[in-house]
Amino acid sequence: MVQPKQISVRSKVCVKCSISTLILVLTIPLLRSEALQLKESGTSMDSRKTALNRVKRGWVWNQFFVLEEYTGLEPLYIGKLHSDMDSGDGSIRYILSGEGAGTMFTIDDVTGDIHAIQRLDREVKAQYVLRAQALHRQTGRPLEPESEFIVKIQDINDNEPKFLDGPYHATIPEMSEIGTSVIQLTATDADDPTYGNSARVVYSILQGQPYFSVEPQTGIIRVSLADMDREVKENYSVVIQAKDMGGQLGGLAGTTTVNITLSDVNDNPPKFAQRLYQMSVPESAPVGSAVGRIRAKDRDTGMNAEMNYTIIDGDGRDSFDISTDPTNQFGIITIKKQLDFESKRSYTLKIEGANTHLDRRFVKHGPFSDTTIVHVSVEDVDEPPLFDAPAYFVEVAEDAEVGTSRILTSVTVFFLLFFPSCRAVRYSIERTSDPGKYFYIDITSGALMTVRPLDREEVPWHNVTVLAMEMTLFTLLADNPSQIGIVSVTVKVLDVNDNPPQLAQYYEAFVCENAKAGQLIQTVTAVDPDDPLGGQHFYYSLAPEAANNPNFTLRDNQDNSAWVLTRRSGFSQRDQSVYRLPIFISDGEQPVQTSTGTLTVRVCSCDGSGGVLSCDAEAYTLPTSLSRGALIAILACIFVLLAMILLMLSLRNQRKKPYLSDEEENVHENIVRYDDEGGGEEDTEAFDIAAMWNPRGTHLGRFRQDMLPEIESLSRHVPQPTIAGAGIGGDTGGGGVHSYVLAKLLEADHDPGAPPYDSLQTYAYEGEGSVAESLSSLQSVTSNADHDYDYLSDWGPRFRKLAEMYGVLETNNPLW
Repeated sequence: MVQPKQISVRSKVCVKCSISTLILVLTIPLLRSEALQLKESGTSMDSRKTALNRVKRGWVWNQFFVLEEYTGLEPLYIGKLHSDMDSGDGSIRYILSGEGAGTMFTIDDVTGDIHAIQRLDREVKAQYVLRAQALHRQTGRPLEPESEFIVKIQDINDNEPKFLDGPYHATIPEMSEIGTSVIQLTATDADDPTYGNSARVVYSILQGQPYFSVEPQTGIIRVSLADMDREVKENYSVVIQAKDMGGQLGGLAGTTTVNITLSDVNDNPPKFAQRLYQMSVPESAPVGSAVGRIRAKDRDTGMNAEMNYTIIDGDGRDSFDISTDPTNQFGIITIKKQLDFESKRSYTLKIEGANTHLDRRFVKHGPFSDTTIVHVSVEDVDEPPLFDAPAYFVEVAEDAEVGTSRILTSVTVFFLLFFPSCRAVRYSIERTSDPGKYFYIDITSGALMTVRPLDREEVPWHNVTVLAMEMTLFTLLADNPSQIGIVSVTVKVLDVNDNPPQLAQYYEAFVCENAKAGQLIQTVTAVDPDDPLGGQHFYYSLAPEAANNPNFTLRDNQDNSAWVLTRRSGFSQRDQSVYRLPIFISDGEQPVQTSTGTLTVRVCSCDGSGGVLSCDAEAYTLPTSLSRGALIAILACIFVLLAMILLMLSLRNQRKKPYLSDEEENVHENIVRYDDEGGGEEDTEAFDIAAMWNPRGTHLGRFRQDMLPEIESLSRHVPQPTIAGAGIGGDTGGGGVHSYVLAKLLEADHDPGAPPYDSLQTYAYEGEGSVAESLSSLQSVTSNADHDYDYLSDWGPRFRKLAEMYGVLETNNPLW
């Protein structure tokens, strides 16, 4: 038995010009078959089977190393595969498989040399796992088991550090202390951090000194200058560099920008721009209106600039108030109490503006408040009359006498009398406020009085608007009173018991013939338009004339209702079918009002259960035997009858269609030719097409019935040979349509009674200065001779149509 030889792998790595070479020497033992040895010695395999222990051989591989980013023109040599069974005659074929085999790496199947055919990048892939095998070239039988090996890519410093999240933004409060951390930056280097210093990054600051600094190892940016003031400079731009190779010469570097903003803190007190403000306001300004505004400027922003304004002193603390505009931080001075120029003409206010949010770190920079003085002057205004109350409310009974002046006391008006002899007040009622004209006001005293009786049931409330006008000498001269005071007077009309109670409705009851004594036949109630304070209370009884009524009696229920009961039994329609019962009603107010109502009671025949069968007077309802279907049938018949009547009327009013003179109805279009001047709106008769079918008919002497012509129409000069010539299509019989039309045209030219007619139109100075002069035919009546229109052909193309219509035609030219 041949012992397998150990596989020896000799590798040598040398670096020269960034090329890594790996030499692999494989000594593969020649394995002899145990079966062949037993056959030659004559020993059977079965007898030796237990003594054999076949060991499967494998290749032992180490890691191959090769530098990345090879840029040479030739493929990069990686290593060599060799088997001790390879005698150099080419009988062994080496193959390579695994990651990148055939694309990144190739093998010479004869020599076993491995090369890289593409540039290797460790940052893309750091290692490749490959499998190698030796096959017999002829049979393809593997001579050795397949084995794996790893090709690791060695790193070179080919990537600079990068700030992946840059540019950066950071914010710190102003006045921060030295060493305050701002932000931490991290640069990423794609090189191998476990091999050399290619990924060892050191940070430094290129821009931003002396305000900020950066820690070389951690990348933390810190404040390096104390008391940085946002009001002096708010934004800073800091440039940070990250360099690999530990910052040594030759390392690669990357930079980024950090924009640092100083946030505001309350380190500045507010200041008023002026120590004294002058303002003025008219005395007529309403309460709550703005007088003016002031502002204490604060260099801080946001909530640090918020402040509150207060009036801390001055004689106007009771008349004025101040509030803060939260948007613009203005102090708005408003009127707290109505001003009066005649009472006080000026006020002085001492106002303080103070920050609302204080920072205890900067209290020593305070105080964070400031004061100023505001002087307010009150301007005099010519005011309208002022009533002594904003509104008046009075009550008056509805039975008050007309002309009473107790409704409203004199309305007083206050105004300043600079010139008592020149000022006066006049009162009036605004017309639209008293449309019923119930009231009158004295023009000088302002006493409001009634001029018509008041009725609470008709109008319970009156809202009257009273005007007070200040009349001065100037307004009287100008007749334009400009100062008017207005007040509303509400008049409530008090109720008086002046309406008697009435039955709530018209009552009509029935009583059965077989009714028994004491049977309820009707419940009655009453209404009263009056409205007493204690509520309505009615009293019911039969009228004195019916107090001893033998048929019916009335019971007062003491709840504003009453029952009508039968006093006897055995009523008969034949004896008496209708009873009228007078009911006496009175109210409980003073003065007491009474009335008498009538209850109509009908005697009806009823069934055993009390249902009404019939009464003498039929009710205005349908009989019970009439069903809904019968009612619908009756309405349908009425509808059909109405439709037939409308159809007959429409057929009767329909006009008959006119017929032509011929027996058959022929439809033809009218021939209209616009060669002659028409009669305008007066020419209402169309051309009669029937005449075309009766050429022999004569219509001479027929005149229009609507009006007679005033002016003879222009004559057309038609040569006689044309009229007497051949007809259309060479017809010489004289009966052609063409000859007929020519004859009718000539006849119409000489017949003043044939349409159309000329309309008389007058045009002053028509045609003045024109070569054509006047085109009017008014002068044509002065002569009986025909006009000569040959000159129309000399006027140009615009008058060519007129020349063809009225000019003399050549005998050889056809008319149509």
